[in-house]
Amino acid sequence: MIARLLRGYLHDQIGRLAVGFVCMGLVAVTTAAFTQLIKPIVDEIFLHQDSDLLLPIAGFTLAVFAIKGLASYGEAVLMNKVGLSIVAALQKQLYGRLVGADLAFYNETAPGSLISRFINDVTLLRTAVTQSVTGVGKDLLTAAALVAVMFYEDWLLASIAFFAFPLAIFPIVRIGRRMRKVSRRSQTEVGRLSSLLDETFQGIRHVKAYGMERYEEARAGAAIDEVYRLNLKAEQTRNLLHPIMEMLGGLAIVAVLLYGGYTVIDGDRTPGSFFAFIFALLLAYEPVKRLARLNSKLQEGLAAAERIFDILDRQPEIRDRNEAKPLRLDQGAIAFRDVSFGYHPGQSALTDLSLEIPGGSRVALVGSSGAGKSTILNLIPRFYDPDSGQVLIDGQNIRDVQLASLRKNIALVSQEIVLFDDTVGMNIAYGSPDATPEQITAAAAAAGATDFIEALPDGYDTLIGPRGAKLSGGQRQRIAIARALLKNAPILLLDEATSALDSETERAVQEALESLMKGRTTLVIAHRLSTVIGADQIVVLDAGRVVERGHHEALLAKGGSYAQLYRAQFAEASGNSDRS
Repeated sequence: MIARLLRGYLHDQIGRLAVGFVCMGLVAVTTAAFTQLIKPIVDEIFLHQDSDLLLPIAGFTLAVFAIKGLASYGEAVLMNKVGLSIVAALQKQLYGRLVGADLAFYNETAPGSLISRFINDVTLLRTAVTQSVTGVGKDLLTAAALVAVMFYEDWLLASIAFFAFPLAIFPIVRIGRRMRKVSRRSQTEVGRLSSLLDETFQGIRHVKAYGMERYEEARAGAAIDEVYRLNLKAEQTRNLLHPIMEMLGGLAIVAVLLYGGYTVIDGDRTPGSFFAFIFALLLAYEPVKRLARLNSKLQEGLAAAERIFDILDRQPEIRDRNEAKPLRLDQGAIAFRDVSFGYHPGQSALTDLSLEIPGGSRVALVGSSGAGKSTILNLIPRFYDPDSGQVLIDGQNIRDVQLASLRKNIALVSQEIVLFDDTVGMNIAYGSPDATPEQITAAAAAAGATDFIEALPDGYDTLIGPRGAKLSGGQRQRIAIARALLKNAPILLLDEATSALDSETERAVQEALESLMKGRTTLVIAHRLSTVIGADQIVVLDAGRVVERGHHEALLAKGGSYAQLYRAQFAEASGNSDRS
């Protein structure tokens, strides 16, 4: 894991790291140099009262601190730049991997968990990397320089001072392992909390409608308490090193005071030399403590790295084959050959389904909920691949063509309207980045959206909020239809495309769709059968199989499943009309 981080993300930062290590070296040298000023200050100035040395030592002290300050600034800026660069690189890679992930992955993974990895885990990793590099650089170099001073002053006294510190290695390693385990669990719970918050905020309308505020408060409270418990445990684990290091440090200082004090009393050492040694020991103590805590911070970062690399290493199942070629579109004919598919093992959404959709024709898919209508639409753009069988466009197995060329030739309008927190114009042009303002307004007009768009405060430049929250359901659907109109793809998939429109608007949009569908291969899913009466072919599905197909009149005359659906819907409409 560490090697992967070094190879993949620190390699490009070699220049900054080199300059940063030079700055760290300067910090270490100036810190050690300052301890050597103690000896002349005590022996020459205080004891011998030599005033001639006062100004030179004062000037040298100022120069040492100036160099140390500038070097510390340079090191801090460079190391943070390295850390932030790693964060940016990881987030770009993560986003690219997530955008390219299969729909099945999103069905199995909560958005809040992904956001947690994208922000919290990457930040933890950045902190760990930055502190690890700084620890190995500044703290290790500083400690080494100060230890060198101590051995220069008295190798025996230095050996006495550090006799106890090797004892800390075992608890440091053990605490690091515990820290990694606790951190991994804590990050998982943060992801779950993020998912819960995302669900609650997205569904706040239903939360209030069903009076579930207290229930959601309790759920969130339990999740927050669990995060609190794990974070507290992490802090307790991380800080276990404090008493260990303080005790070892105390032992070292006591040993130095006892032995060094006697040498000064006996005249074997000057007070200045002893104070220089003590000062070096005290200064070395802090970087040594930081180095001891470094393993815990590193283990937190590695736990975050595991979760990040779990996403980065995941390859999408829906991807181009090595020999994939661009789709060659002729008539736009679509064929399903013995297709079986299930969203989950042991479940079947389609079973041995065969279906021919002639190029340029309009085919309506009808049936009860769960019959397989939307699944058929999902397989055409390769949102999923069939478990068996083939889906072909103009005789080409869509698994053998490039995904980009396949989806470029398909426009989708779903009952699940997806708009982005951008302007009306940009939402209409989504998927058609080169569209001109005139083309955007023409598509809006064809979708019956011109009146309400022009009534907005900034017209086509109006920001519509997250998921189009500032628009009504019908307005959002008309923008989605305008988007499909603007894409002008030869294959059109309409999944309840007019479901959120009132009767008057639906008629206007249906006229636009009639014009759009001419000369295109169109698959329509519609709950209201009145909207598919004019289809070239109506396909009736039940439990993932085709049970009937034909024209409206022929299917009615047959008196089968379609006739039953039609009569039931007509009776429902009549009942609603009578109640009105």
